[in-house]
Amino acid sequence: MPRRGLPLRLLSTPAWPDQEPTWREAKPALIAAALKRAQARPAGNWFVLSASGEVPATAPFGRTIAGVEVVAWRGTDGRLHAGPGACPHLGAPLCQAAVHGGKLLCRWHGLALGPAGFPGWRPFPAHDDGVLAWVRLDSVGGEDPLPEPVLPQRPAPGSLAAVATVIGRCEPEDVVANRLDPWHGAWFHPYSFANLRVVSAPEQETEEDRFLVEVTFKLGGRFGVPVLAAFTCPEPRTVVMHIVEGEGQGSVVETHATPLGPGRTAVIEATIAHSDRPGFRFAKAAAPVVRPLMRWAAERLWRDDLDYAERRYALRRKGLFPG
Repeated sequence: MPRRGLPLRLLSTPAWPDQEPTWREAKPALIAAALKRAQARPAGNWFVLSASGEVPATAPFGRTIAGVEVVAWRGTDGRLHAGPGACPHLGAPLCQAAVHGGKLLCRWHGLALGPAGFPGWRPFPAHDDGVLAWVRLDSVGGEDPLPEPVLPQRPAPGSLAAVATVIGRCEPEDVVANRLDPWHGAWFHPYSFANLRVVSAPEQETEEDRFLVEVTFKLGGRFGVPVLAAFTCPEPRTVVMHIVEGEGQGSVVETHATPLGPGRTAVIEATIAHSDRPGFRFAKAAAPVVRPLMRWAAERLWRDDLDYAERRYALRRKGLFPG
């Protein structure tokens, strides 16, 4: 049933220096153990490449993943394809190729490359889940391959999705560790979060292995929207926040960490918003305006959180990081 009444609440919060410290609860060993369990889960060698919309029908998209140059394009039926980013003829960058007849057409000498491959050039498995584009790199992942990526539960059709990408000097584990520390939210991001309380944190592996957090999303001034959120890791490079109670129940934020090369990671974050309020249809109708605002909000948070991840990476390299 649609929720009644406004979701906004008048905030009653102490000044930033007077809020309750969370350092005692944010135990380094607890965060490290949750990270270790996440790293042990299978990913089937799948990596997030980009937002689905970044691979149009008319042009290729290129990105280097774990040192492997990848190019993605779409066939005449709109299906996503991916392959090595260098032309097998003389090494031209295929991210600058043309897409013609469902194939990549190299601009250097006109070699056409498609899903069937070419001697010395073998396509990679690719998957488009409607929000994100994925590529499977078996030579990098080193796991038993899976036919599709490990995807979290998402809202029913009719949601509104936006994808933000930021790049930092760190590794995927530093990004995941950031998300497995919900205690920093109201301290590090006071412009976005208030009244944050970690209801439960996994001291050891459980079936759900989740962090449950009460938090109010600030909307400017003295108003906010309180929710109950659960953080889980379905695979080693992904942390998902589900809204389990409150406004937007069922909405998710998926944080995916894709390694680009040594000490460089792309954070590709998909926000998939859902509401059972009748007025949500107006937000969907205004998607061209709303999506940039959603991306801006995610990028703002990650400008700070990359400082956290990059600092962790720098200390880890020196053997100085706690836990």
